[in-house]
Amino acid sequence: MKRLLCLLPLLCAALVTAAAPTMAPTGSAALSAVLKSAVDRGDVPGVVVAVVNKDGVLYNEAFGQASTAAHRAMAKDTIFNIASMTKAVTSAAIMMLADEGKLKIDGDVAKYLPKYKDPQVVSTFNAADGSFETRPAKRPITIRHLLTHTSGIGYSFSSPTLAKMMEKTKKTELDLPLLFDPGDNWAYGASTRVLGSVVEAISGQTLDAFLQARILGPLGMKDTSYLVPTEKYSRVVAVNARGNDGAFAERPMPATLTANVAGDGGLYSTASDYGLFLRMLLNRGKAGSTRVLSENAVKTMFENHTGSVTVPLQQSTNLSLSKNFPTGAGKDHWGLGFQLAADKAPNRRSPGSGTWAGIFNTHFFIDPAKELGVVVMMQTLPFYDEKSMAVYAAVEEAVYKNLK
Repeated sequence: MKRLLCLLPLLCAALVTAAAPTMAPTGSAALSAVLKSAVDRGDVPGVVVAVVNKDGVLYNEAFGQASTAAHRAMAKDTIFNIASMTKAVTSAAIMMLADEGKLKIDGDVAKYLPKYKDPQVVSTFNAADGSFETRPAKRPITIRHLLTHTSGIGYSFSSPTLAKMMEKTKKTELDLPLLFDPGDNWAYGASTRVLGSVVEAISGQTLDAFLQARILGPLGMKDTSYLVPTEKYSRVVAVNARGNDGAFAERPMPATLTANVAGDGGLYSTASDYGLFLRMLLNRGKAGSTRVLSENAVKTMFENHTGSVTVPLQQSTNLSLSKNFPTGAGKDHWGLGFQLAADKAPNRRSPGSGTWAGIFNTHFFIDPAKELGVVVMMQTLPFYDEKSMAVYAAVEEAVYKNLK
C-alpha cells in the first residue's frame, strides 16, 4: 500500500502529460471549411494554418494562392515574411543568455551597448511643427523594459509623436529621445531591435548566426532564415495590399530578396517551422531530448511583467500600412516577448496566452493552459486588415470548438 501511494504522484503526472489536446477528423474538416470559404469569398488571397500541441502537429493545411499574378497555389511549405514574429525568437535568445548567466533581466542595457547610457526623454512636444525638448530619464533602460516594450522606444508608423519627430529631425527611432520614462508606459517599437544588438554584443556572433546555431538549427526550422536561398524563391508568397476600392492588388515579386538581419524583424519562415518554435515553448523549453530554454525561463516569459501598465491602442500614422492595433488594447499586459491575453471568451484562447504578429498579417498564439499553439500565415496589407483579422478570429473559434 505504501509503495502504491508513492507511485500515485508519478501516475498523476503521467496522466497530466498525456492530456495534450487533439482535434477530431471532423474538427479538421470544419477548420478547412472555414478557410476554404474565406478564400472563395476573396477575404484573403491565401492562407496557411498550423495547429500544434506539445507532441506534434494537429493540423497543417494551405488554401488559396501564393501568387495571384502567377496563379501559384498556396502550399504547406510556402515561405512567408514573418516580420515582427521575429521578435519572439529574439526574446527567446535573450532568455537563453539569461539562463547562462550572461545577462540580467533587470540589468542596464548600457552595460552591453554604451549608446544607451543616460537616455533622454521627451519633456515637451509641439505637434504643429514636431519640435520638442528633453530631460534626463528617471531610470536607465533595462533588458526587461526592452522585452516588454516599456523602454520608451517607439515606431513611427504607430506613434504620431515619433512620426513628427522623425520627419523634423530625419533621425531614426533609435537616435531620438524616449517617448516616456522606462517602465512608465507601453509603446510598440524597436526595443527588440536593440535586444538583437545585445545578443551580438554578448555572444560575439552576428544575430543570424546565433539564432541559427542556438534556436533554428536545434529546432529543425529548416525553412526559417533572414536570407532565403535562391532555390527557395519559388516558394515565397507574394504580398497583397488592399486598395481604396477594397480589392487586393498583388505587389510585384522582387528579383532578389535581400537579408535584413534585425532583432525585431526580417525572418522568413513557414507555418510548420514556426509551429516547431511554439512546440518548444509548450514543452517548457525542450525539443525532443534537446533543452533550448530552462523551464523557469519559459514560465517567466508568460508572466505579467508590466504590472498595472496595459497595452494601449496604437494609433497608426499610415493606414495603408497598418490599421490601429492590437486586439486586447486597454486590458492585456505583456510578458517577456508576448502580449498576454486578459479575458476568457467562448471558443477563445485562455487568459495568459501569449501572442504577437507580423505586419503582413502573419499571426500566432500559444495557450500554455490548453497546451496548444496556432499559427495563421497570410501576406496582406494593411496590418490588422479587417477581413484578414476575421480569418484569424474564425480560425481560433474553429480550433477551440473542435478540441477534444
